[in-house]
Amino acid sequence: MRTILNLIWLIFGGLWLALGYVLAGILACIFIVTIPIGVASFRMAAFAFWPFGRTVVSKPAAGVGSGIANVIWFLIAGLWLAIGHVTTAIAQAVTIIGIPLAVANLKMIPVTCFPFGKEIVDDRLVQPGAVVLYHV
Repeated sequence: MRTILNLIWLIFGGLWLALGYVLAGILACIFIVTIPIGVASFRMAAFAFWPFGRTVVSKPAAGVGSGIANVIWFLIAGLWLAIGHVTTAIAQAVTIIGIPLAVANLKMIPVTCFPFGKEIVDDRLVQPGAVVLYHV
């Protein structure tokens, strides 16, 4: 079922969302200081490309650096990518088949806005007791 949902997702918005993250990552990698932001953007691109079957969990070791990076990320790219998710979700919600995709799209917005201090893992690898923030 995950594969079918991922294929439908890919065709009806996932590819464009992933390309948005890749573009943000390339722009962030222009400056040496923002390379970690670019790497996070590429991680999010992979998640936006094939989200079903993955979970976002909290990293317990995240600290002040993650908070600062989240603020920078939100101002530079997070807000615009979140707008892309909302726009895509509205377009997907027009059809009955697209409603689950639209819901998944809206669930991705918090991690889109603040990706630092979080880790994307396969559903099957989630440790018992882990703080699950987002599950598609």
